[in-house]
Amino acid sequence: MRRVVVLVAICGILAMGGYGLYAFEWAVGPSAETFVEIAPGTPSRQIAGELAKRGIIASRYAFAVLRLVRGGTLKAGEYRFDEPRKLSAVYEQIERGEVYTLTVTIPEGANLFDVAKRVQAANLGSYAGFLAAAQRDGALAHGLDPQARSLEGYLFPDTYHFSRSATPEQMLRAMVRRFGQEAALLGLAGADVRRVVTLASLVERETPIDAERPLVASVLLNRLSRGMLLETDPTVIYAAMLAGRYRGTIYQRDLAAESPYNTYLHVGLPPGPICNPGAVSLRAAMEPAKTRFLYFVAEGSDPQGRSRFAETLEEHQRNVAAYRRAKRSLGAR
Repeated sequence: MRRVVVLVAICGILAMGGYGLYAFEWAVGPSAETFVEIAPGTPSRQIAGELAKRGIIASRYAFAVLRLVRGGTLKAGEYRFDEPRKLSAVYEQIERGEVYTLTVTIPEGANLFDVAKRVQAANLGSYAGFLAAAQRDGALAHGLDPQARSLEGYLFPDTYHFSRSATPEQMLRAMVRRFGQEAALLGLAGADVRRVVTLASLVERETPIDAERPLVASVLLNRLSRGMLLETDPTVIYAAMLAGRYRGTIYQRDLAAESPYNTYLHVGLPPGPICNPGAVSLRAAMEPAKTRFLYFVAEGSDPQGRSRFAETLEEHQRNVAAYRRAKRSLGAR
């Protein structure tokens, strides 16, 4: 009888050891993508229970034991699991806070329409929903620009990481906050922010070359000081986009269309930014070059290339003629 008891005890110990080995060392988990959301303040036992329920770990009790041994802080967030892993690996992922996020990159010069497209492409929400929120939530930028009617100009170009459940308002708030951080570094807070950002947005869309941005800013400011029309194509394009009629090129009717953003019709800066400028363009608007230039045009057939600057209309016309010759030459090849 004693031998039977001893044998049963040994079998029990081996079974417990085998289960412990399985729970701690065997890689378990889903073969398909599975998400687990851990809310802030969730007790570790509840975390363990949810992980076990979803098949991420073999035992909630093994998780509790590991918690006693390892300690640390289990961080809130959404976690993604898509392959079998050891218990320790799952624990370390949550301890390090390796939450699952979706990435969206906002390039310099993107306007609200561009940003909305990128948000939708990143599966972070619909184009229409994000655009509507960005156009109506100007209050988020009122700390810098009390007159902001939308967030155009105040979504700083950068790479952002958001949870799948992020709302348009949460994303916009993060982008505006990032703008505020850059504005503080640039010393923009003490300036006429709306004027600077609007000017910077024109500079951003007029040249892709950093070294030219202060020169372009000087041209625009020189024209403003003389009461000349700015006559910048990017403002006409933006007016057409706002009206929902832009088709990828500028037509004569666009140049003649009434809009406060049409700088072919109205003297002065447009009523607000036409895109979200980067730091270089913001700096150029704050510290423009000191020149007497009143005109500029692309140097060659490549609109992404360098520009030729001119002080007089006659010189500018020669530069325009050279640009057109380059365009014809390219078309003849």
